Amino acid sequence: MKITVIGTGYVGLVTGTCLAETGNDVTCVDCDREKIDMLCRGDIPIYEPGLTELVGRNAVAGRLHFTTDLDSAASTAKFIFLAVGTPPAEDGSVDLSALNVVVDQIASHLAEDAVVICKSTVPVGTNAAVAERLKELTGRECDVASNPEFLKEGAAIDDFMKPDRVVIGARRKAVADSLWDLYQPYLRTDKPLLVMSPESAEMTKYVANALLATKISFINETANLCERAGADINDVRRGIGHDSRIGFAFLFPGVGYGGSCFPKDVLGLAAVAREHGVAPLILDAVDEVNNRQKYVLTEKIERHFDNKLSDKTIAVWGLAFKPGMDDVREAPALTLIDRLLDLGAILRVHDPVAIDNVRKEYGDKLIYCTRPDDALKDADALAILTEWKEFIHPDFEAMRRIMRQPVIFDGRNLYDPGQMKDAGFAYYSIGRPAVS
Repeated sequence: MKITVIGTGYVGLVTGTCLAETGNDVTCVDCDREKIDMLCRGDIPIYEPGLTELVGRNAVAGRLHFTTDLDSAASTAKFIFLAVGTPPAEDGSVDLSALNVVVDQIASHLAEDAVVICKSTVPVGTNAAVAERLKELTGRECDVASNPEFLKEGAAIDDFMKPDRVVIGARRKAVADSLWDLYQPYLRTDKPLLVMSPESAEMTKYVANALLATKISFINETANLCERAGADINDVRRGIGHDSRIGFAFLFPGVGYGGSCFPKDVLGLAAVAREHGVAPLILDAVDEVNNRQKYVLTEKIERHFDNKLSDKTIAVWGLAFKPGMDDVREAPALTLIDRLLDLGAILRVHDPVAIDNVRKEYGDKLIYCTRPDDALKDADALAILTEWKEFIHPDFEAMRRIMRQPVIFDGRNLYDPGQMKDAGFAYYSIGRPAVS
């Protein structure tokens, strides 16, 4: 099938590449000439395991193309996926300006049987608005479907190729059937393709992310209570996780969620609720708890050093908002860095892949280290913000020799407090008694 994907950000590039992998002829379009030139050279502008190889293979096979020529790409496509950015506005609502520009641009180039598919995360009613706008511009009814993405950064290729489910919002059965044909290769293990109204599909994306964010904020708030009450959040988590109604997913305490999805989707759904006269009490609380949680580790550091950090060197392991990617948007590590810099601390930072993105924001304000041990040199403490696997089994004896003081602030509960006591470290984690 002839497919055009507009937008080569995280969602667009993964979607286009995976669709090409099953034999489709895919053209990815972006207005950013530098990004398109990079992709044509085989360089990938984002970090996602396996994506470089997949792009290269399909480009060489002639199934995957990159261009800035939107008009030409739109005119020959059966399916046109809209995967442009929909960032949050200052009030938390969704900025649809980029999407609207693209809709206006493709209108005069749509084939009669073309299906426009909203892949971007958009508020309820966007599909209907796009369909109405295309009707105004073309003078005919145009098929507009909704197909929200459920990709986890760091596992996006597997999520696309082996989805839990595919959600389709369509007003005509013929459109739903054509998308079933497109997605059938990815649903060979009897995973469902769920057909519903576009409004329900749009809502499904927001509700899924908001509910997962709620689980994270809930366990984090519970962890803070456990710490005050003398309980251990890991024991509590195991005690509730074996309840089949609850489960373990997204019940790991830490320093809050980040990234490009959860923060903006919680705010976006709350904005939609307000527009419809519904007070988003739970969503507002989820966001507030998460924002507070990002300061929990910093507050532990300040208390340990009696608020005297101007002469202290702090090592930071982990900058990305979660392992397996270089994405630092809304990352808890940045909240900690900002606060410690304000207090005059010297920061030696390390991350396996996100260093360059942090350097773009902070320049020479930080000391960037290519190896975890380099960050520990003369450090008065170590703060762990991302649970990269390489941090799980360090040489604690070697760490004590390198550091000025054996103190660890673990924002991801990677280590056992008893083990840290035996190793001679002062150890602070989330929702568990401190080791002093």
